[in-house]
Amino acid sequence: MFVVSAPSGAGKTSLCTKLMERVAGLARSISFTTRPLRSVEEDGLDYHFITPEEFRERIIRGEMAEWAEVHGALYGTGLSALEKERSEGKDVLLAIDTQGAQRVKERFGQEVVTIFLFPPSMEILERRLREREADPEGEIRRRMAEAEREMRQWSHYDYVVVNDDFDEALEKLQAIILAERCRTSRLK
Repeated sequence: MFVVSAPSGAGKTSLCTKLMERVAGLARSISFTTRPLRSVEEDGLDYHFITPEEFRERIIRGEMAEWAEVHGALYGTGLSALEKERSEGKDVLLAIDTQGAQRVKERFGQEVVTIFLFPPSMEILERRLREREADPEGEIRRRMAEAEREMRQWSHYDYVVVNDDFDEALEKLQAIILAERCRTSRLK
């Protein structure tokens, strides 16, 4: 299981999408969220968009592998889809925040490889958030403050990749996955 965490706007979703095209046997976990659907997103493809009530019910029923509140919305990974992919022998790729990564690591232990993705700089991160044109000014400021908090968590990860060049960052992510698959402790 591979976890990629990054501040909002660091390129996590774009890199994970491209990684799925390049690495065989990799299954992307589609997170659940209570945040509003953006105009460029599709329900069931980018996220499973559900109400806060539905989300809480899933937690109570034990259907979430991990969950966290991020930027005022709930995000989480469904347990059944995760278990299904793993039972089929696939490596699951989770693009989740630092809180979720910690919970996945606690729950699944050594089965999890964590990768923290850094933006090239805070200035570039802010520019990327603004170029999305998806969030109002207050939300951008909140995401920038959260980015600083998240980036302080980097030392809790197995690997760090700086996304200053998309193709180079993609190559590094792919190399990490391929190397981890060859680790003797993972061979069955």
